[in-house]
Amino acid sequence: MAHYLVELYTPKPAWVALDQNGRQRFFELISSGMAGLSAFGIEAVALGEIDATKMHAAPQQFFAIWRFPDEVALNALLSGIATSGWHNYFETINAAGTGTNLPGHLVQLLAAKG
Repeated sequence: MAHYLVELYTPKPAWVALDQNGRQRFFELISSGMAGLSAFGIEAVALGEIDATKMHAAPQQFFAIWRFPDEVALNALLSGIATSGWHNYFETINAAGTGTNLPGHLVQLLAAKG
């Protein structure tokens, strides 16, 4: 069963303080690490800026949605993100788990104990 990760993130003061050259160097480091992800079946489904005008919008500024063939690949990406120094520059909230369909999710909600 496929696994998913939704990241919600906002720049920290350290990112805001970085000049354009520093930001570019950091993204070059990130890009070199991301190049091999597809070989592990890791797929970036969507990345973007959160639309704060939508009802119940998250307070973070950006989002990323990832799909993985298994938990091993998910954990590999989480580890790679942490190793890259990403969390030095972005405050991040992660939501991860296996995916299901609507009837399966309704069963999960019915069983929820809060």
